[in-house]
Amino acid sequence: MDIYVRPGVSFWYLSQVFSIPLRLIIDSNRNINPQFLNIGQTLRVPGYVTINYQIRSGDTLWLIAERNNLPVETLFLVNPNLNPNRLQIGQSIRIPRRVTWRFVNGKQDYDYNTMMNDLWTLVAVYPFIQMAPIGNTVLGLDIPEVVIGNGSKRVHYNASFHANEWITTPVLMTFLNDYLLSLTNQNSIRGLSSLPLYLQTLLSIVPMVNPDGVNLVINGAPQNASWRNQVIEWNNGSSNFSNWKSNINGVDLNDQFPANWEKERDRNPKTPGPRDYGGEAPLTQPEAIAMADLTSRRDFSRVLAFHTQGEVIYWGYENLEPPESEVMANEFSRVSGYQPVKTLESYAGYKDWFIQDWRRPGFTIELGTGTNPLPLSQFDEIYEETLGIFLAGLYM
Repeated sequence: MDIYVRPGVSFWYLSQVFSIPLRLIIDSNRNINPQFLNIGQTLRVPGYVTINYQIRSGDTLWLIAERNNLPVETLFLVNPNLNPNRLQIGQSIRIPRRVTWRFVNGKQDYDYNTMMNDLWTLVAVYPFIQMAPIGNTVLGLDIPEVVIGNGSKRVHYNASFHANEWITTPVLMTFLNDYLLSLTNQNSIRGLSSLPLYLQTLLSIVPMVNPDGVNLVINGAPQNASWRNQVIEWNNGSSNFSNWKSNINGVDLNDQFPANWEKERDRNPKTPGPRDYGGEAPLTQPEAIAMADLTSRRDFSRVLAFHTQGEVIYWGYENLEPPESEVMANEFSRVSGYQPVKTLESYAGYKDWFIQDWRRPGFTIELGTGTNPLPLSQFDEIYEETLGIFLAGLYM
């Protein structure tokens, strides 16, 4: 929400009048020097939107503020030309409203456009978060990363490496929305205060690693005839892509990382298709390259990759993982009911590469049970199970 600087306004004043932590006010106005505010200057207050209201007979600003449970000062901050002595019936003013509801509706077919619309809404309402593309897909879609907080502990979550595991994206997006609500409303999540997590942690989220593949599974083959014919051919002539895990090039992105890539290739398909083809070499697909570049640039303390299905937490790789990985896996298991498993005879995955190259905790977490893509009827159960993992990944 935009407000307009008046005499006496400071970041601290805004935090008090709107009951928002000062750090969130500061981080919502990164390019503004708080020591040099100018009258009329626009500032951002997170966690609020404004609604239009038409003045009625008998209205005063005091009554309007009281009805909306607001200090009257807030009305002047969002209506810079408001004269309290010259209110006119029918006059339109803006009224701040604290956001207490989710914008993300995860219980729907959650394709790339749905995700991007939700992300732009969250960035507008919670400007202390930052969003930027880490790269592009084969078809040229931006792959967004969202960053929350700027603490020294650097944590990364991602979802939808595999196209038909797209339910992981709305699950992760719902957590993002709930985390932001908790921060601005100063409510706990499962008894845990979120502001200390924000202050201690930089949380990086890539909610959809494989947008082209997700769109393929949910919306069907692309309209472009050459792409359409190609993916249908790779899909054994079928236009039903429910079994498709790969990107639009028919490459399995979680078999694209240089961690025993050759060993994984030996046992998997050698040509493009719905799943398990690791490409002609590691890190040849733009989505995998973007994730590798991001990971190298951010220097994460730990990474959690969310997949489906099996209710399992994979936490080891070739005995290269540090001792704290097992401790964390056991805590993830405690809060979710999922089974911790050290290793699986599988290679070339994102968390494998992270453990191999950084010797830090990396996890592949398989949400839910059944056949991919998991039905949305499991969404609430999966979210409640996974919420504890999302939180533990921050507080441990």
